[in-house]
Amino acid sequence: MQGLGRIIAIVAALALAMGALLSPANAQDRTLPYWATLRYEKVNMRVGPSAEYPVTWVYLRKGLPVKVVRVREGWRLVEDHEGTQGWISASQLDPARGAMVIGNGLADVLSGPSAGAAVKWRASPGVVAAMKKCSAGWCEVDIAGRKGFIQAERLWGSEPLPGDE
Repeated sequence: MQGLGRIIAIVAALALAMGALLSPANAQDRTLPYWATLRYEKVNMRVGPSAEYPVTWVYLRKGLPVKVVRVREGWRLVEDHEGTQGWISASQLDPARGAMVIGNGLADVLSGPSAGAAVKWRASPGVVAAMKKCSAGWCEVDIAGRKGFIQAERLWGSEPLPGDE
C-alpha cells in the first residue's frame, strides 16, 4: 500500500509540473488578434509555422511587443511595429502586455495620466516598456522599474485588441 501511495504522489507531481509547463502556451489561446511580448533576448521569426521553415528575422530584444494575428498548433503568426509578419513558436512569446515608444522625438513620461502632470523623464523612440493599463488616451508603463504615464498615441502596443484581457 505504501508503494501505491508513493506512485500516486509521483504521478500527481508530474501532472502539476506538466500543467505549469503548458500554461504559458495555453494562456495565448485567446481571441485574435492580441498583444504579446518576446520572452527571450533572442527569438527567431520564420517563414512558416514549423522549425523546418527558414528563419527570416532574428529579434534580439526581450519584451518587444508583437501583435498575434493567427494561431497554428504551437506557432503564432505575429506582426511587429514595422508591419513585418512571420511565425514564432508560442514558447518564445510571453502573454504579458508590452509597448514600444514610437514617433519622432522624445516622449514625455509623466507622473499622472494628464497633459498637466509633471514630467518624470523622457523616453526615446524604440524604448520598450511593460504596459499596465490604458485609459482615456494615456497608458501606465514600467520602463526598467521606473513607472509613469505616456500618451497612448506614442506607444505601439497600446491599441485595444479583441483578445486582450
